[in-house]
Amino acid sequence: MRPRHALIIEDEILIAMEIEELLKEQGFTTVAIAESPLEALDCALKRKPDLITADYRIVGGTGVEAVSMIMAHLGPIPVVYVTGHVKALGDQDKDMVVQKPILPRALAGAWQHALQAA
Repeated sequence: MRPRHALIIEDEILIAMEIEELLKEQGFTTVAIAESPLEALDCALKRKPDLITADYRIVGGTGVEAVSMIMAHLGPIPVVYVTGHVKALGDQDKDMVVQKPILPRALAGAWQHALQAA
């Protein structure tokens, strides 16, 4: 199995570390963490992620804005939104949204669905 890299867009470090731990348990070998849209874009340009997890509200904008900027540069990438603001995501595929507090099984199912949908 090839190494997988994830980008976590989250401005609360404890939550980012929790997501990192869960993704590593599920086979991701490397992780980058960004807390703003511009930092997320910079991380993605340095190493294209196989998966992005994004909170809705982050420093300096939203995870949706960060994901849009990344995809404008790198093309489609599987995304899972991990947020307490599910309604703010509007018409996002609910199978790729994990509500906080995070349940490991929900995160695993969402990223697998996101990879299949990509």
